[in-house]
Amino acid sequence: MINQSSKVDATSSPESFRGKAAASTSGDLRVRWLGRMNFADALTLQEELVASKRENHSVADELLLLEHNPVYTIGRTPDRSSLLGASHLPHPLFPINRGGQATYHGPGQLMGYPIIDLRRCGQDLHRYLRWLEQSLIDLLAQYEIFARQREGLTGVWIGDRKIASIGVGVRHWITMHGFALNVEGDLAPFAHIIPCGISNVAMTSMEKATGKSFSVIDVASLFEKLVLNRICELRIDQEAQTANA
Repeated sequence: MINQSSKVDATSSPESFRGKAAASTSGDLRVRWLGRMNFADALTLQEELVASKRENHSVADELLLLEHNPVYTIGRTPDRSSLLGASHLPHPLFPINRGGQATYHGPGQLMGYPIIDLRRCGQDLHRYLRWLEQSLIDLLAQYEIFARQREGLTGVWIGDRKIASIGVGVRHWITMHGFALNVEGDLAPFAHIIPCGISNVAMTSMEKATGKSFSVIDVASLFEKLVLNRICELRIDQEAQTANA
């Protein structure tokens, strides 16, 4: 079991999390800020939470917000061409149980891992992905950054530049993995791969798109408030769902 308290940087927790053990809860969604966490530890925590929800359906859904040390990941695909061979990568590589091709995670990115039971959300993965995208678009709009979805391409875009990547895994209708929003910092590690398997894609960040400085912690705090208000949009009324079954 992970000692979660050791993973939280208490000096840099979002203001809304301070005094709340780095967690906020609204209804049946709990949001936790985990600070900087190694990818392997975050993966173990997600797997434990998914297993807990499988055993007890009454366990609240969670959203984990955090940053990672530099790492590359790739989804469950036999096509590994997006790694460009992999042996040259400057940071560790983790093959994981999500959809999609290779991507990079590191300092300056806001990572979001929702552990959500889609049986309460119509068992509709497409709808869940669009909800994630729109939540990030609405978050960016709070900073006067106007982003959008692109037909046939999962993620969030500013023009033809990608600012947020989304890749999810689902076990027994319980989600894991999630999104990576580029807030600030070095985007050079993306040059070692074909990000998300999209040739000639250009990555951007909130900092790069605006020329302004941003804090991952502050962005996490605002996203926490937004998603706690918007989780109801994802839910399906249980009585209506039963009646339509």
